[in-house]
Amino acid sequence: MLKKAGFVAATAAGLMMLGGTAFAATGGDEPTGAPNPTFGDAYTTFIHGGGALGYGAAALVAGAYTGIATTPSLIAGSFANH
Repeated sequence: MLKKAGFVAATAAGLMMLGGTAFAATGGDEPTGAPNPTFGDAYTTFIHGGGALGYGAAALVAGAYTGIATTPSLIAGSFANH
């Protein structure tokens, strides 16, 4: 169950990042007259967003792996004191 919750949380976080980037990249149609983003701007935003998503996924997997690996010893250690 915890694996599913972690996967759902990571997916939601990734979609929020992608959605925020997509909506932030609106351009010349706005009343402020802001210029449309260039290809370089879009590429840089995509690379930084992908890096953040990758770092978050790696941290999530590393935390889950550490939790799974240490749980048996933590449970065994809780019985040793009694």
